[in-house]
Amino acid sequence: MTYRWQRYLRAHPWAADGAMAFVLLTVTLPGSELALHGVTLPARWPGWVVSVVACAALLSHRRHPRAAAVVTAACTVVLVALGYLLSPLLLAPTIAALFLLAVHESQRTAYAFAAATIAAVAAAGLLLSPPGVEFSTKVLAPSFWLLLPVTAGGSRRLRQAYLDAALDAATTRAEYAERTREDEARHRVGEERLRIAHELHDVLAHHLALANAQAGTVAHLFDRDPDRAKVMAGDLSRTIGAALREMKATVGLLRRADDPPVPVPPEPAPGLDRLPELVESFRVAGLEVAVATEGEPRPLLPWLDLTAYRIIQEALTNVAKHAAGSPARVWLRYPAGRLDIVVTDDGSARPPAAGTDPPGYGIIGMRERAQAVGGRLHAGPRAAGGFEVRAELPLQTGVRAA
Repeated sequence: MTYRWQRYLRAHPWAADGAMAFVLLTVTLPGSELALHGVTLPARWPGWVVSVVACAALLSHRRHPRAAAVVTAACTVVLVALGYLLSPLLLAPTIAALFLLAVHESQRTAYAFAAATIAAVAAAGLLLSPPGVEFSTKVLAPSFWLLLPVTAGGSRRLRQAYLDAALDAATTRAEYAERTREDEARHRVGEERLRIAHELHDVLAHHLALANAQAGTVAHLFDRDPDRAKVMAGDLSRTIGAALREMKATVGLLRRADDPPVPVPPEPAPGLDRLPELVESFRVAGLEVAVATEGEPRPLLPWLDLTAYRIIQEALTNVAKHAAGSPARVWLRYPAGRLDIVVTDDGSARPPAAGTDPPGYGIIGMRERAQAVGGRLHAGPRAAGGFEVRAELPLQTGVRAA
């Protein structure tokens, strides 16, 4: 119930001002009945009239706070001149006007008006008060009551300024957080696009290299050994089918949430458990691959498992493209806290590489994959001949994969 009244008064400031003026009037009127012992009480109606004028002046405090303070101060001086006792009841409109002035105006303005009001009331008390009134009653007490609202109003204004500043800061932080969320969303979209580009590059490079090798073998054996050529053609068909399935699974990540579901769910991301299948696909294409493991194999996090598989796949694809007649070797080593991957060929069928040629996108993609999980990768010619790809991947990485 109280909360509804507060909301109503905030929405209707004139109603709030009228209620304040009425309450102050009910407080001020009894003050005209007070008198000191031995002092004759003046007529009531002049005090009532002056009190009504003072309370009515407060209705304009929002637009004219200075004028309201001047009118109430003048009414207080008139009450002193008429012989009324300046109790806190009679001073209530002036106290309220000075408080509201301190809330609306600067501190310097509020203290200047308060000093002028106190000086006028003190002078009126000294010159116009009836005899027998003590100095503390006609000067000190009114001065205290008139100085108090200025201090309280200044504190209220400073607190409101602090709350406004805090609200502005909160609004600024909220806007910054919203912009940060949008930037983070765009960053995540860019990372996802980069990851999908890596996946498409690896899938296409691997399967197209195998398909090219198998197609060349089929053309070479077509006249000499038709039966073997037919077997190789079947392998070529399976290679193309695998490429299409992996491309479908990768491009399927770009589907929107409101798109209809695919009839067959995509296959899970490959890992080192599919390494024998990968080696067999290269063997069918004519590349001999030997795999060796040192240390006890350990379970890998999903993105680390995929990274290791893609690095081996890309390295073997490069061997198939550039040194198809050279045997390749894959070492998987498990030293403390990391996985080492080494893929080499002896270079017997690799054409001499120009030292000034920039690295291809395959090596760049492998290096980016390794760095995305907190590892590193080196690729380059071997001193004994051939080419080597060496990757070091931490097993307990806190880096989020791209």
